[in-house]
Amino acid sequence: MQNVSRFCGAEGNRISFRISILASGSMGNSTLLETSSTTLLIDAGLGKKEMLRRFEALGRARPERVDAILVTHEHSDHSTGLAQMAREWNCPAYLTEPTHREIVKMFAAEDPEKTSRKAQIDRVEYIRAGERFEIGDIEINPFAIPHDAADPVGFAFRTNGTKVALVTDLGYMPELVKHHLREADFLILESNHDLDMLKVGPYPWYIKQRVMSRTGHLSNNVVSDFLCDSEVFDGRARHLVLAHLSEQNNTPDIAQICAEQALSSRPSDFAFRGSLHIASQRVPLGPFEL
Repeated sequence: MQNVSRFCGAEGNRISFRISILASGSMGNSTLLETSSTTLLIDAGLGKKEMLRRFEALGRARPERVDAILVTHEHSDHSTGLAQMAREWNCPAYLTEPTHREIVKMFAAEDPEKTSRKAQIDRVEYIRAGERFEIGDIEINPFAIPHDAADPVGFAFRTNGTKVALVTDLGYMPELVKHHLREADFLILESNHDLDMLKVGPYPWYIKQRVMSRTGHLSNNVVSDFLCDSEVFDGRARHLVLAHLSEQNNTPDIAQICAEQALSSRPSDFAFRGSLHIASQRVPLGPFEL
């Protein structure tokens, strides 16, 4: 059991969630979500050694217990450390059946003579988009997102009346996704690329087409359109984190400026009064306390 006092703020107020973004980008993604009694890891795109280094960079030891690892989709920057970290914490992996099937195929292909250790997940719980479930004191709502993966999902988490939403790796923002982002107190949202940088950047044309497609990644422009529209983004988030930035086709400054301009254009009655942050591939961000 975690020390409940760790989940009280400076004035003794009870903290619902503590969020630490260990890594975010095309080389690895992982976010730690904690309450006083439940610890979840969302995506495991880092190996054990690097994961421990990220905890040290946050100034803390690794969690003694993780109750579950949730996986958004099978791409290696979200799943490469899944089996290793699930064994490390002796915890189940929660993911859709198509995602699990693709992870097994992906890692087995590396070693066709036998199933790779990277694919051996001892405890698996299948989830489905649109079907809520609970782990400890956290209610979890997975929702479908448009990405070129087998069965990709975003997640919305609730506890004690507080909501955290995480959505990256999607080519556009359907109404369903916008619905699940409403009323979020903490929002992690992809802002992957600057269109001009992508068009003149080093990627082959077929990869550029993939990134720009409706099953690719969100551009700064699409995110700006979402943030400035008070009818779709309610602006209530205390923290807004732009995530999964491309290191070749975006910069933190460009993404931040685009978002700030969009947020400043909102009507005064729907002004965004939270804090804007940029997640990094190399340096962990947080912890944030709600």
